[in-house]
Amino acid sequence: MRTEIPLDVADIGRFAKSLRGQIETDASHQTMLNALARAAGWRNYQHLRAAHEGAAPEPPADLRAVTRAAARFDADGRFTGWPVKRSLRTLCLWPIWARLPQGPLDERGISAAIHDLCTFRDAAGIRREMVGEGLLTRNRDGSDYRRLNRAPDQTQRALIRAVIGRGP
Repeated sequence: MRTEIPLDVADIGRFAKSLRGQIETDASHQTMLNALARAAGWRNYQHLRAAHEGAAPEPPADLRAVTRAAARFDADGRFTGWPVKRSLRTLCLWPIWARLPQGPLDERGISAAIHDLCTFRDAAGIRREMVGEGLLTRNRDGSDYRRLNRAPDQTQRALIRAVIGRGP
C-alpha cells in the first residue's frame, strides 16, 4: 500500500523553475507548469489555475457523515450494504472508487473488482451508481469501464482513509 503524502506548494511557478533547474531539462517554463498540472490530474496549467482562482476554501470534513458511512464497511474495509439515505449511499462509493484500477476493464472485470470490495453481490447496482455520480465512465455496450480521475472533497478523503486503513 502506498502512503499518500500531500504536497502543498505556495507558488507553482517558483516550484517549476526550481524543479526544471534540478532535473537539467531544456523544457520551457510553461511546459514544466503544464507537466506539473497534468501530474496532479489537471488537463493543463490553465485548467489548474482556473479551478483555484477565486475558489473558496474547502469546508472541513463532516466527521459525523464519515462515521456513519464507515459503519457500512467491515474490519477488512469491504462494503457491507447500502444505506437508505442517498447522500450516505453516494459517500460510500468513494472508498470503492479509490481502490478500483485505473485502466480499462470490461464489465466482467469491473464486476469482479467491485465484488472483491464488498460482502454482498450487487456489482451492477454499484456500477450504475458510480457511472451516475461521475466516478466511472463506460461504453454503451459495457465493454470499457474506466475510473474517472476526480478530486474527492475533505469528507470523501476522510472516509477513504478510514476504510482503506482497515483493509488487509
